[in-house]
Amino acid sequence: MLINRNLIVLDLDAKCKTEVIKKMINLAYKEARIISKEDFLKCVLEREEEISTGVGNGIAIPHGKSETVKEALIVFAKLKNGIDWESMDSERVDLIFLLGVPERNKENLHLKILAQLSRKLMDEDFVRLLRNATTEEEVYYILRSIEAS
Repeated sequence: MLINRNLIVLDLDAKCKTEVIKKMINLAYKEARIISKEDFLKCVLEREEEISTGVGNGIAIPHGKSETVKEALIVFAKLKNGIDWESMDSERVDLIFLLGVPERNKENLHLKILAQLSRKLMDEDFVRLLRNATTEEEVYYILRSIEAS
């Protein structure tokens, strides 16, 4: 499974995207999905410097492909207050999907996950359900449909 209930955080309080990413990486580390928080953070921030992962509609998809990732993952966060993510549409971001895949993956898994997630995020009902969810359990069941698509 790409996601589990322990990789979901609601009402995350953060002031900037680096703080958000660090908090999300901590969840991945606690779940033993990554070996090094520092190495994965560096990888994700390097990708962020290339071009913002703020995709619009209040959504960001920071991601990284790294040797420190033991198992492909999605960490989901819904922010207490939206923050500037330098998104394409200049809107503040409140829904974040942190993706991680092992460097050794030859199947372009990160592209497959991004494609599946992007398709779901074009569905207004899917996004509305996420925004209205109030428990990690609700979010978990909504996000499980990503892997099924």
